[in-house]
Amino acid sequence: MKKHSWLYWAPRTLGIIFVFFITIFALDVFEEYKFPEVLIALFMHLVPTYLVISVLIISWKWERIGGLLFLGLGIFYIIMTWGKFDGLTYLIISGPVILIGILFLVSSFRKTKKEKSRSP
Repeated sequence: MKKHSWLYWAPRTLGIIFVFFITIFALDVFEEYKFPEVLIALFMHLVPTYLVISVLIISWKWERIGGLLFLGLGIFYIIMTWGKFDGLTYLIISGPVILIGILFLVSSFRKTKKEKSRSP
């Protein structure tokens, strides 16, 4: 698959956008905490960002593993927070993560299919 294909870049671009999106939620620590505690609180609030960045780095190299990890993150969020929020919250947080995982998997399978069709 060409590296400028939309299927190659879509999950990567959406992953980067999602990292910025969830990072915004960590900014509320500046309203809730004073200076000494704000650093610890900010670190803790950025744990989801660290997870998504780590999975995105893995996905960049190994699309199939990364796709499965993104799916796992989306499902894990739903399981861990089940009943605490309404359905829209799950859709807003887990929906993009699951979509990114599916796009990485589709990209991986499509690349594998094209490589097999080229071999003699």
